[in-house]
Amino acid sequence: MDQKVQFHKLIFFISIFIVIYYCGIFIQESKAESQTKMANKIYLVPIGSIEHSVIKVLDRELEKAFNCRVEQHEKMALPQDALDPRRNQYFCPLIMNTLRSFIEPGIKDNKILGIADVDLYVRGLNFVFGQAELGGHFAVISLTRLRQSYYGLPEDIKIFQERMIKEAVHELGHVYGLEHCPDSSCVMYFSNSLDDTDRKSASFCSRCKEILKKLINRE
Repeated sequence: MDQKVQFHKLIFFISIFIVIYYCGIFIQESKAESQTKMANKIYLVPIGSIEHSVIKVLDRELEKAFNCRVEQHEKMALPQDALDPRRNQYFCPLIMNTLRSFIEPGIKDNKILGIADVDLYVRGLNFVFGQAELGGHFAVISLTRLRQSYYGLPEDIKIFQERMIKEAVHELGHVYGLEHCPDSSCVMYFSNSLDDTDRKSASFCSRCKEILKKLINRE
């Protein structure tokens, strides 16, 4: 009888030890995740006039995509010297440079996404949906060509928001260090046209997700 009682006591103490051990691991992982989340912040910078609903949607979706805090920064004026009147487009690298000088030093170590509602281009391309510093801090997206109305079609808010989220996640993925992905369903797939954007998802493939996790933890 005594041996049976001792056996049950032993099992009880072993069970308590296992619970305490795994609780400790869970707490450590939670702390690490919390520290990672606190260490990585995304600032959304409206460039020119941007609807509040755009900022609200991006705030919510980017926090989920990158597991970090997202905050709205004050509005930046659209640099008129970036406009090429012959093309009726804005030169994206110049907007990026203006964005760098606009952000105060105290937050430049975070990730900065500028949001513009003008048509953007870079040399050698007819247009771009956005541009980013690979492994840097700054990115810009354009909303203009993401709207159905740009193509003479009835406006569709759902389609517009889906495209906007994909382009924002894509460019910020570059900022965190991700390169283009060959998986056409991954958000990091290169969009050569709007059809490419519509076909891919707003999520990272399993490979890009693992790489992103390592890149974030390394910062």
